Amino acid sequence: MPDTHIRPARLDDTAAISQLFRTHIGTWQRLNARGQVEDVPYEALTIYERWLHGGAWMSVETGAIHLSHLLRGAALPLVAEVDGQIAAYTELYEGAEPAPYGMHLHLTPPMLHPDFTDHSLETALLKAAYERAEQRRFERVLVNVALPEAHRFYESQGLEPLAVIRRYSLPARTGQGFYKTVEHLDPNPAQIRGWHMPIGHLGSARQQWETFWPRTWDALPEIRERRTHRLRFSASGQDAFVCCQQQLYMERSADIYCWSPRPLTTQLLTAIRDWSHREGYRTLVLAVPEDTAKTLGTEAEADGYFETIYGHTVRR
Repeated sequence: MPDTHIRPARLDDTAAISQLFRTHIGTWQRLNARGQVEDVPYEALTIYERWLHGGAWMSVETGAIHLSHLLRGAALPLVAEVDGQIAAYTELYEGAEPAPYGMHLHLTPPMLHPDFTDHSLETALLKAAYERAEQRRFERVLVNVALPEAHRFYESQGLEPLAVIRRYSLPARTGQGFYKTVEHLDPNPAQIRGWHMPIGHLGSARQQWETFWPRTWDALPEIRERRTHRLRFSASGQDAFVCCQQQLYMERSADIYCWSPRPLTTQLLTAIRDWSHREGYRTLVLAVPEDTAKTLGTEAEADGYFETIYGHTVRR
């Protein structure tokens, strides 16, 4: 029987974790000078071209930057070793949000080696998350789930659905209402402690903050050139941090992420739409909880993508 060991990831694990993620990429591609997709060897790709296949773990260089950020306090990265080889990876993000989430650890969907398909490593990582939540006196463990098979697995483990987050597109539009915006570059996550994440809660609110607020990836010119606005809004007495990021291939579309002491209001949404329109955007993509989707109004169109947030209580 294989020997399985769960432990915190170390910077020395970067190459092995990157290789784990890359085993799921069947073909490496890029656009040639004529704008056509061509298959190329992995070694022929730039760091940014590798990034486009799946983010930071697509190369050792960016993987090391990401893992270093986590190890300096952003999250707890965990690996599962089988007979001394890294076979699975996940991240635990601390969170403090209003009900139904409370004080929690959020587990990112584990990345598994293709040789392990029996859920044994997922079960081991979930158990490790429970143990760490108890040690740190958190109320529960959360996980965002999109794939049907993952829904079945977490339900079989006794986790309960807490919320459904659905993604919509909405036209940017000038609107009436008084609001103020200022650029806000302070990446300290303590600022969002106890706040809602009414827009963009695909994954943990802390995970999204650590992804978008620190300017971790400005070393890559292609990412630096992509418009990313980090703002503090004040609209009709509601404060919010809003990240507006230009979409990769649609320059007049933007993804919206928002953290606020209160749930989404019509006044805040109107302010975001108005500001975005004035910045030249015409379509906004927003992921919101099902029970607040009505705030988006009749112009919102669901694109079919959704995630369910499951939770397991470890302390009462």
